[in-house]
Amino acid sequence: MGFNNPDVSVDVFPYLRVYRDGTIERIAGTEVVPAGHDSETDVLSKDIVIVPGTGVSARVYRPNFVRKEQKLPLVVYFHGGAFCIATVAEPKYHTSLNKLVAESNVVVLSVDYRLAPEHPLPVAYEDSWAALQWVASHVLGEGGQENWLKDYVDFEQVFLAGDSAGANIAHHLALRIKDSDLGQHLKILGIGMIHPYFWGITPIETEITDRFRKELVDNWWLFVCPSDKGCDDPLINPFVDGASDVAGLACDRVLVIVAEKDILRDRGKLYYEKLVKSGWQGTAELMDIEGEDHVFHIFEPNSVKAKGMTKRLASFFNKGKAPVL
Repeated sequence: MGFNNPDVSVDVFPYLRVYRDGTIERIAGTEVVPAGHDSETDVLSKDIVIVPGTGVSARVYRPNFVRKEQKLPLVVYFHGGAFCIATVAEPKYHTSLNKLVAESNVVVLSVDYRLAPEHPLPVAYEDSWAALQWVASHVLGEGGQENWLKDYVDFEQVFLAGDSAGANIAHHLALRIKDSDLGQHLKILGIGMIHPYFWGITPIETEITDRFRKELVDNWWLFVCPSDKGCDDPLINPFVDGASDVAGLACDRVLVIVAEKDILRDRGKLYYEKLVKSGWQGTAELMDIEGEDHVFHIFEPNSVKAKGMTKRLASFFNKGKAPVL
């Protein structure tokens, strides 16, 4: 940690440090692995630039063997990392998504949005929205040229998914798309939310007694989002002063996954409960995983509970899917 280092101006433990000369040192989420063929899962992946003007890119995954007559669901995925670390090439995320694709038999587009503090919020949301627009360009015949989407995707089966900060992004995109022109052409069937990153100034449940982790999460948000509303900014607290009407989610199904030891668990459960009571016409599911902490599946992808969670997501993405005859 850099608390005693006079050259460090901000220490965002355990993610990064900002030095007085402006240098940013990321401590976590810096490793990268190339795209390609994963022999364990027989999944293919490749990197593509989707917004040349900003450099926003993505890593797209598909099963190695897909029958020509078969079209697969598309999962647009947003990685976690508190909006300030990790990329689509981070090895743990790459492994996790290979396993998800293999289990679910879907195409995944993992969006590499830009990170704070170089690009403070709401840049990550705008980059992610631009990625959805790019996906829609393949539906509308407006220049979408990615063959893996054109050849293998059923655009009647599009899902949003993400973990932590990525689940937060998925929520906001599903709200934004409903009344947009984009929503007239790209239908989102469902959202898979893994350990969603929601928060608030006034502590609830475990946050009241776990002051250390409460302060950590407070500091993470205040670092990435320059807002005078702090941890009650509607981007992080969707229920402050009625800021977000979750009944307006533009999808039919939502799966919220929380973990027993996660400091964010109670916010995830609150989101599920508010959604169920909101008058939203879709179907909400809650999966509460005992004995595990935040994004445990990223760190222990071969554990029994991680595999069980992946199977639950696979079932969610394929529910109601017509078989190929």
